Amino acid sequence: MELSETARQFVVHWGEMGTAWGVNRTVAQIHALLFFHGRPLHADEIAQTLVVARSNVSTSLKELLNWNLIRTTHVLGDRRDYFETSLDVWELFRVIVRERKEREFDPTVRLLQDLVISPDFEAESPDTQDRVRETLRFMQTLGSWSEEMLRLSPTTLEKVMKMGASVQKFVRGDA
Repeated sequence: MELSETARQFVVHWGEMGTAWGVNRTVAQIHALLFFHGRPLHADEIAQTLVVARSNVSTSLKELLNWNLIRTTHVLGDRRDYFETSLDVWELFRVIVRERKEREFDPTVRLLQDLVISPDFEAESPDTQDRVRETLRFMQTLGSWSEEMLRLSPTTLEKVMKMGASVQKFVRGDA
């Protein structure tokens, strides 16, 4: 498949952004390609379109499947696996936030909880104990807030996001 200039720019930029977010460039580009085109593609088509090795595509597809960002589908009369992603940007946002929270955020909360209950923790200075406990409280609060935000409908979540500045002014007493 030949990419239009718009598609090329989108896929290349998404790959660059992926690396900034700690995601392999090819993984991000494959996701961008599936999202942009909005239809299932098979691995050979993806490899040919992005001009990357088929083995790189296979590895990248496995990673996207593990992140729940794509799913396998089939086309009648074709034995190959096809891959598609959600076309709903809000659903993609939820999946990414949920997956990152489970992989990165939650393990840190568990570690902080373990540190605080450890008998060795009492040997640390009171200032250090306060900082670690405050970090734990902050992360627990942020985790609870993110869970609540993920439960909102896209319409409500968008409204909450848009009213952020208004809430800040209200809380400061500017309103």
